[in-house]
Amino acid sequence: MYRIREIDATDEDIAEALAELHQATFLDCAPVPSFDEGHWWLAFHDRLPVAFAGVIPSTLFANAGYFCRVGVSGEHRGHRLQLRLMRVMEARARLNGWCSIVSDTTDNLRSANNFIRAGYRLFMPADPWGWGNTLYWRKDMTETGGTGTSRRGTTGFLPVGLVS
Repeated sequence: MYRIREIDATDEDIAEALAELHQATFLDCAPVPSFDEGHWWLAFHDRLPVAFAGVIPSTLFANAGYFCRVGVSGEHRGHRLQLRLMRVMEARARLNGWCSIVSDTTDNLRSANNFIRAGYRLFMPADPWGWGNTLYWRKDMTETGGTGTSRRGTTGFLPVGLVS
């Protein structure tokens, strides 16, 4: 059985557990994020932390969160932990009053499929921040179910189907 808890990532022991999980899931493929800002969660199997996720205020989009990282240790993949972590993160985003959550994936089909399952939509940001093969995701937090589309406007979002 798995339990998910929002944690205080500024606590030294918790930050260390997050860093260890990050290393175990990303190896040296991604830099360890700063755990000092935003909201972070750990998923536990019994008492062992096996997955984590974090969301921070977006620096590119007004009133939005940036889903900055999620990792699930190998032997616990396949139990929909990323999807469950996304759900609790979305609940926190709504409590924060954020209008949307944005994120990105690069060369990670499993994660991309979880974004689809969770109702995220592909979009092309006005100023892409990733690699040429990065996929950009957005979910509207203001609509029921959070799966609405957006038109280009003050948010800077351009749905992929409208790219000219």
